[in-house]
Amino acid sequence: MRAGRLVSLLLMLERRGRMTATQLSQELEVSVRTILRDIEELSGAGVPIYATRGSRGGYELLGDYKSGLAPPDTWGPKNPRGTSQNLRRAKVRISPEGRQLAIVLGRLTGLRFRPVEEADQQGWRNASFRMGSIERAALDILSLGPEVEVVSPPELRTLVKELLLKTNRLYSH
Repeated sequence: MRAGRLVSLLLMLERRGRMTATQLSQELEVSVRTILRDIEELSGAGVPIYATRGSRGGYELLGDYKSGLAPPDTWGPKNPRGTSQNLRRAKVRISPEGRQLAIVLGRLTGLRFRPVEEADQQGWRNASFRMGSIERAALDILSLGPEVEVVSPPELRTLVKELLLKTNRLYSH
């Protein structure tokens, strides 16, 4: 989980520029203290992060530093022309543990959450992600176990169900 968060923090600073610890903590859903430890860890690893004090302060990367990491939107499957496939979005319900697991495993890339007000009492939230292919999306869903539920499209929900039944038959002997 921490490695994924460190990469996310680095990519956010690289793309957005200066951000406060509070903004980073809200975006990554961790405490401000955790962000401060993560920034210290990145700095110790040689990433040139520096702090600016004051009302317009925050953390940012030094000048023209580039991590060399590809943007998350390029992590998905590619079509023959080399651009990300832009099919459609799947809607899911995901638990807090599922969100962490998705980050660590690199699953459900481009996961977008609905407003925080929509979280239920157990912390499950509605979200969506771009599907490169329905088969790949089903495998990503299965890798998160009971921490995610497919809402739509119906074809994805059906495929996940079929794969679960097949797995159940395989291990029920």
